[in-house]
Amino acid sequence: MTIAAISYDLAMSDRPTVHSNQIAEARNVLGQVIARARFGGEPTVLINRGQKAGVIVSYEDFATLWELRSYLEELEESDGPNDKISARVLREALAIAKRRALDSS
Repeated sequence: MTIAAISYDLAMSDRPTVHSNQIAEARNVLGQVIARARFGGEPTVLINRGQKAGVIVSYEDFATLWELRSYLEELEESDGPNDKISARVLREALAIAKRRALDSS
């Protein structure tokens, strides 16, 4: 099976494989790294001198995160009482997700 044949559809319960590569190593196989992210939904963590430096993800994943951050900013700037509650809940959920992601690494 080629990478291009992998489905875009991933069930929410299916966690994609997360790859790790040294930056120099990833540079040598950049096309494969991008294909895994784009077609397989599999991000690659880039390592520089033993430290996590960045992640290559699909544009779809990036756009979703960017939109979510914008939505949170809009909620926090809003004057509605329900918006403030929603913003607090969303911010707490993001903080928990961040802690879990960093703890599992």
